[in-house]
Amino acid sequence: MDRVANPHADTNYVARFTAPEFTTLCPITGQPDFAHLVIDYVPGRFLVESKSLKLYLNSFRNHGAFHEDCTVAIGKKLNALLEPKWLRIGGYWYPRGGMPIDVFWQAGKLPKDVWVPDQGVAPYRGRG
Repeated sequence: MDRVANPHADTNYVARFTAPEFTTLCPITGQPDFAHLVIDYVPGRFLVESKSLKLYLNSFRNHGAFHEDCTVAIGKKLNALLEPKWLRIGGYWYPRGGMPIDVFWQAGKLPKDVWVPDQGVAPYRGRG
């Protein structure tokens, strides 16, 4: 992934990326797994370059890993690259074996003057 300079590094704000069609492979069965990812962060000096983020997320299509591993690994990689003031990722995974698994990870401390909307993904009830 690539990063670029934040033109408003002196201002606290939230940037959100949503990947409603994230796919990866089950490391046991090789079957596809699907998730709706929501990434929120308060940038410091850097922003993630969106095309490079899209390509990075698409690279998981042929990657075998558990839901928890994918979600946390993406969060950690973004956190290391961007050094944001705060970052969170919500991985809302569609059911495998009849049970959805939602995974959440965050780093940093949310500045007091920042409004963060709900991630907007309902608990699983036949998500669509």
